[in-house]
Amino acid sequence: MNKEKLKLTSSEIGSLWGQYMNGTMTDIINRYMLSIIEDKAIKAIFQGAINTFAKQKKQLVFFIENEGFPVPIGFNESDLNKGTKRLFSDIFCLNYLHIMTIHGLVGHTTSFGIAVREDLRYFYDSCDTDGKKMYHQTIDLLLKKGDFQRDPYCYPGESPEFITTKDFTDGFFGKGRRLASTEIIGMSLNIKKSILAKTLCVAFSQVAKSKDVRKFMTDSQKIAEANIKSFSKILDEENLSVPKSWETEVTTSTESPFSDKLLMYHIGFLSQVAQGYYGKGLASAMRTDILTAYERVILRNLRVTQKWYKIMVENKWLEQQPLVPNRQELSREK
Repeated sequence: MNKEKLKLTSSEIGSLWGQYMNGTMTDIINRYMLSIIEDKAIKAIFQGAINTFAKQKKQLVFFIENEGFPVPIGFNESDLNKGTKRLFSDIFCLNYLHIMTIHGLVGHTTSFGIAVREDLRYFYDSCDTDGKKMYHQTIDLLLKKGDFQRDPYCYPGESPEFITTKDFTDGFFGKGRRLASTEIIGMSLNIKKSILAKTLCVAFSQVAKSKDVRKFMTDSQKIAEANIKSFSKILDEENLSVPKSWETEVTTSTESPFSDKLLMYHIGFLSQVAQGYYGKGLASAMRTDILTAYERVILRNLRVTQKWYKIMVENKWLEQQPLVPNRQELSREK
């Protein structure tokens, strides 16, 4: 069987569709940030990111069209308002690219894991290689500038130990125990992602044209703040460092560089992928106070998603993903 002539499955088409939508959104953000960044080293990394996606976009379009599917509208120059005032500082732009690169790496790995056809597997493999290169570049530059926020340290014991008491799981209805390093992974990363979401909501609430979108951004900002506090409280009680906020890296500009459609899609994207990270954190938590924190955070995010969906549908901003055939309707057509 010719591996290149295998039809793509619904999962493979869905992954291509999602990669195109998310990629074009991020590309517009990157293009704006490139136009305002003054630091030459940061500017060079952003130019590299734009060049990389231009290459990937051509391949995405080829795969989608070759299967007879329409290429999504996604996001393009019509979603970018050129010549607007600076909305973000250079260092925020670099931190933004770093976090979004992490999202990209997870997305590429997930897509690779469901890809069967050889050419698609090699495509996602190359995307993963590009993402890893960007990951190294953003971390190296953040470290050089002294702005990379490292996680709390964990000091070694004298020898391996085994769990010998039920107190290991008891962090709420009893005396509790120290945080495990595996629990810190999820909380620290989720705080950083929530800080990014909150900062973007602060910026987007200033510049959105629609009253409904501005209110959504304000409400989402409050949800992100509550999520940050839920995890920070646990770290703080253990005398562990908490990542700093980035709101001061947003200027006072009220000129929107982007369409309201892009603003909404971006926050929706962050809320939806966050649920996956919260689920992983929940699975690795063994203290009841951490479990409770994750449960509350997940419920808050579901409320954000519900409001997001309503606004996106009402404004006809939500593109329809490829659907499987409705056999009942087809059988009635005759």
